[in-house]
Amino acid sequence: MQIPLSNPDITDLEKKAVQEVLNTPNLSLGPKIPEFEKVAADFAGVKFAAAMSGGTAVLHTIVKALGIGKGDSVLTTPFSFVATANCLLYEGAEPIFVDIDEDTYNINPESVEQAYLALPPEKREKVKAVIYVDVFGVPADGPGFESLGEKYGLRIVDDAAEALGSAANGRKCGSFGDAGLFAFYPNKQITTGEGGILLTNNEEIFRIAVSLRNQGRDAGAGWLRHARLGYNYRMSDINAALGIAQFKRIEEMLAKRRMVREMYNQHFSHIFARGLLLSQKTSPGSFLSPFVYVLRLAGNYKRGVRDRLLAFLGEAGIQCSNYFTPIHLQPYFEELGWKYGDMPVAENISERTVALPFYNNLTEKEIEYVVQKVDDFFTAN
Repeated sequence: MQIPLSNPDITDLEKKAVQEVLNTPNLSLGPKIPEFEKVAADFAGVKFAAAMSGGTAVLHTIVKALGIGKGDSVLTTPFSFVATANCLLYEGAEPIFVDIDEDTYNINPESVEQAYLALPPEKREKVKAVIYVDVFGVPADGPGFESLGEKYGLRIVDDAAEALGSAANGRKCGSFGDAGLFAFYPNKQITTGEGGILLTNNEEIFRIAVSLRNQGRDAGAGWLRHARLGYNYRMSDINAALGIAQFKRIEEMLAKRRMVREMYNQHFSHIFARGLLLSQKTSPGSFLSPFVYVLRLAGNYKRGVRDRLLAFLGEAGIQCSNYFTPIHLQPYFEELGWKYGDMPVAENISERTVALPFYNNLTEKEIEYVVQKVDDFFTAN
């Protein structure tokens, strides 16, 4: 049996939507972009949305729109995809990492506040914002971060790239703080092929973002009139049409993912009971829209065991991976002075994570095969 790590859920509805755009002259800067933005904004419960070429483009645009630049610092998580911190380096700002919670894998307002107050006064005054991540779709404490921002005058960014459909205290992830985002890479809850979308209730952030994504043009200005340094971060109408069709099926698609996660949990229950594997936890009052299915080996297992498990599953035709390597241990961040031991919780969890195949149409037979192979590994080890 060959089981991929992820597999997008594309039907004739999506194919027809894309073909309809291909039959028009509007492949970019056409009517599908505002239509897609309205659908996404309504889903997230925000006033404004700006579609772009990818989640990284959105993060960078948010940083620019908030005026964060050289000499500024931002508190953020080490346990995320590198784009969360790269968007700061693009502008010469410094990421200050805060270690994560052992159960949720998220940073929380309490630990961020402690890290902020522990900084020397001259360094604390350079901190302009907090970028938090809803890791693997598990909601972080959005209301708590909003309160933290108000208390210290910090801008708050909700990186919900992995959390489309998740919610905290009845509010959708991506809707908290000054700005948030969804991303639509093919392994996400829904896909546009490549793409991301900025979400905000702040009209000024939206206005600047729309200009930045389109080479710095302001609304109504001529094609060769550029108000500011901008980028080609535009999403095409082809991508937007795919996204609109996916949103039409959103409840069905999210329900499928929750069902796959529940089947995994049921079939892994005997391994959980033996204390061999642990799952990520959610906080009270949160609703999970899962992005991936990541387990971690119990604390008595070393990294070498995890790596052998990944190799064993790969030989059985099961695509799998570790998830994530902490950002501060990427080679170029080590050059900035970060080192192993700086974020012990994130490092410990990272060394034990196993991401298993996870997508909408994963069958119970395939899940049983994955679980059986994991069981076989522990029996032999």
